[in-house]
Amino acid sequence: MDAEGVDWEALTRSLIADDFSNGRTPDELRRSFENSHVVCFARVNGQVVGKGRLLSDSVCNAYLVDMWTSSNFRRRGIARTILSNLVGSVPGQHVYLQADDDLVDFYEKLGFHPHPNGMARVEGAWLNRV
Repeated sequence: MDAEGVDWEALTRSLIADDFSNGRTPDELRRSFENSHVVCFARVNGQVVGKGRLLSDSVCNAYLVDMWTSSNFRRRGIARTILSNLVGSVPGQHVYLQADDDLVDFYEKLGFHPHPNGMARVEGAWLNRV
């Protein structure tokens, strides 16, 4: 489950190739995972093919972010396993996530329900870039 041995540059290239990059550099991606409550990676022959992380206050609230499975490995239960490991690490906590429209059904099958008033804001420029 941990980030030991992750090739952050290769992972960043995979995310870009899969149109899943949000602009973080390999170092920013690494720091995002290092500063998380718990992380989970799926690997095939040492290559990361799935990932996710959970932010938590360790009391009552957690936020699931950065869920991704390589398009070449989807529909094999990888995301379900990653999600189960992450959510299982915070029993009794309210777990939030933000899902793209095409993934709402997937998350509903795993016990999540829509929370229509979710909101977001970026303070300053995204990733402090101008």
